[in-house]
Amino acid sequence: MTSATTHRGDRRVSPVFLAILAVTAVAGWAAWTGFAPIAARPGLAVFLFVTAAWIVSLCLHEYAHARTALHSGDITVGAKGYLTLNPLKYTHAVLSILLPLLFLIMGGIGLPGGAVFIERGRIRGRWRHSLVSAAGPLTNALLAMVCTAPFWLHALDGVPGEFRFALAFLALLQVTAAILNSLPVPGLDGYGVIEPWLSYGVKRQVQSIAPFGLLLVFALLFLPSVGSAFFDMIHAILRHLGVGDLDQACGRDLYRFWGSTSEFCAVSR
Repeated sequence: MTSATTHRGDRRVSPVFLAILAVTAVAGWAAWTGFAPIAARPGLAVFLFVTAAWIVSLCLHEYAHARTALHSGDITVGAKGYLTLNPLKYTHAVLSILLPLLFLIMGGIGLPGGAVFIERGRIRGRWRHSLVSAAGPLTNALLAMVCTAPFWLHALDGVPGEFRFALAFLALLQVTAAILNSLPVPGLDGYGVIEPWLSYGVKRQVQSIAPFGLLLVFALLFLPSVGSAFFDMIHAILRHLGVGDLDQACGRDLYRFWGSTSEFCAVSR
């Protein structure tokens, strides 16, 4: 089997990832219980929980690419550290972690980051190439379903308000990342899905604009009409998953705790 060519250490979960996971768990507990030192500042627990959970999701996104590539023929991903879930092993740590975090803090946008280098020459078959690219957005879609499960399962009885709002905002980020990364734009995973099926001439023409694809997408999102339509679609998807507009708005409001948090969203216990 392909995976047998990797060493056991290449697949051992990184202590860095485990530390981020621990921060997520502790911050989630603080949001649930209203831990006094954190609860003194409404939204701080939400900020810590969502930020840490978002980094975890970025690691899982890249892991999905790497794991799918491994089973598709690229046996080099293990030696590169991609199977350890360690974000410090990514090819572009700035694009994969720092830039998504910056966009998250500034505007609450789930920016997809692409950072694992896949040796495509080792992968045979167009379907396998497409699947490697699709693995990341599919992971975000799965995480969105997990975050929204308490909403569409109507299992929110007894769930504290801050934790509920945090899940709603985290779900918004996952849906945003899944949709943005699925766009057939060079530089995004959506283009990677269709690229194997394009003619050589088309791929040559697209190659020159590939480095600017993500910048073009975000430039368009900053246009009021485009940005409004995009987020209207995101909110509509979340409503279909049981996450109301109030949950989404309060999640974003509490996350940006350094701003003015509305009294309604700053729930008391």
